[in-house]
Amino acid sequence: MPSTATAPRRKRSARFVEIALAANVSTATVNRVLNERGSVAPETRARVVAAAKQLGVPRLLPDLRHGLTRLDVIFARSPTPFFRRLELALQRSMQMLDRRIVVHRHTLPEDDDAAIARAITHPPQRRDGLVIAARDTPPVRAALRTLAAQGVPIVTLMSDIGEIGPRHYAGIDNVHAGRTAGHFIGRLAPRPGRMLVLSNSLRYRAHVDRTEGCRSVIAERFPALVCADVVECFDDPDRSFDAVDQALRARTGKDVVGLYHSGAGSAGIAAALQRRGRTHDVVWVGHELSDEHREQLALGHMDLVIDQDPDGQVLSAMQHLLHHCGFLDAAPAAVPTEFRLFCAENLPARPYLPSSS
Repeated sequence: MPSTATAPRRKRSARFVEIALAANVSTATVNRVLNERGSVAPETRARVVAAAKQLGVPRLLPDLRHGLTRLDVIFARSPTPFFRRLELALQRSMQMLDRRIVVHRHTLPEDDDAAIARAITHPPQRRDGLVIAARDTPPVRAALRTLAAQGVPIVTLMSDIGEIGPRHYAGIDNVHAGRTAGHFIGRLAPRPGRMLVLSNSLRYRAHVDRTEGCRSVIAERFPALVCADVVECFDDPDRSFDAVDQALRARTGKDVVGLYHSGAGSAGIAAALQRRGRTHDVVWVGHELSDEHREQLALGHMDLVIDQDPDGQVLSAMQHLLHHCGFLDAAPAAVPTEFRLFCAENLPARPYLPSSS
């Protein structure tokens, strides 16, 4: 006997009359708005589109924005692979943006706080949002507080800048990254001894957080290791070489069993370890899977690299600003970018930077 059961009814999409009731307008107005026919007051258009979204209308809805949306990006000038990768990621993201979104890039000397502060407070054009990767200094903080008070959305990239008011931080949790480095050095160190800690400028909050995180976990969990004072090497290979070479050639140089480097300039570290014959008995953890670090991992000179995913950081920054400017309905997750761990056994096939860059 044939079944008399009927197929479940497909959910009906909202009709113009339902949208009209929800928006408190006529069906003719709904027709004009959704089919973009004739003129309708901006506030009425907004009510109709909002009602259509609320009712789940399965169609492409009219855009309520008019004119250009202008976003500023301010980068501290740096020759490091990480900043070059940030630039490439930004270029790729710009190619995928709506034609009405214009991104203005500004690269300024990282130690010129006055120039960075001027760029923050006196843009050459109207600004709808700002992404900034710079040092955390009083002039920069003051300029960003002024901007935040004006209601301009701010995204700090790579290194957070505190005490400036509302902002989104697009970067990794640097404290936990440093603690991760300390955890692995403590677990892998072949014997009790000293640990070297090298950093870029501590005016970047990221490097303060990383080095403090590393030192704290060593103090908490690995009492057999003693952390030396943090040495600022400013991403300079020569300074990095001098710092490591001096420590290894000192009377207590044989006691060095671990090395954490939170920045760039690792060619100098590698040269110092090789010069002193210590390439395989000092546990070395660094940041960013640059092509230089890939080589050191493959040689067995580095043990672990913490990669902060610059492409993911740029994506997070742009998603936040696009949501604030109305181009994305759903708010992106307000959480740090996840960092990744690499060793000699899980190196990706693709290089960090294209050979032409």
